[in-house]
Amino acid sequence: MAKVGIVMGSDSDMPVMKKAADILDRLGVSYEMRIISAHREPDVFFEYARTAEEKGFKVIIAGAGMAAHLPGMCAAIFPMPVIGIPMHTTSLGGRDSLYSIVQMPGGIPVATVAINGGLNAGLLAAKILAVSDQELLGRLKEYQQELKEQVEKKDARLQESGWKNYE
Repeated sequence: MAKVGIVMGSDSDMPVMKKAADILDRLGVSYEMRIISAHREPDVFFEYARTAEEKGFKVIIAGAGMAAHLPGMCAAIFPMPVIGIPMHTTSLGGRDSLYSIVQMPGGIPVATVAINGGLNAGLLAAKILAVSDQELLGRLKEYQQELKEQVEKKDARLQESGWKNYE
């Protein structure tokens, strides 16, 4: 049973949403991914959000651009955490998406990551789940250790070569 729902309004969002899926795969978290337009197929969207809890979802990651209604509408219907990913747009660089997702009315919170922040959305979903899953928490700690080691290796290379020769 999938623990995370990943939903996007368009297949053009796939490169960003794939980053969320990739980190969930790496951490061993099950998910279901869908393309559903809240504006073009509202009946399908409402059914998705209404049945997410009974499907076993504990968190929904919703990506949206421009008007960006998908995350907020998920949060209005789904009683558990929703993470919004504002998509970069050509007209306003994603600021329109960001403002639409982050400025939710009181009582309808949406955790919001950076514009095109698929990786962090996946990590945040995993961290929410790790509150009640010690094995997942251990995998998250291992991932953080790997990040630390990557930085340490880069610094060691810098110290060995000097900044003028760093590649």
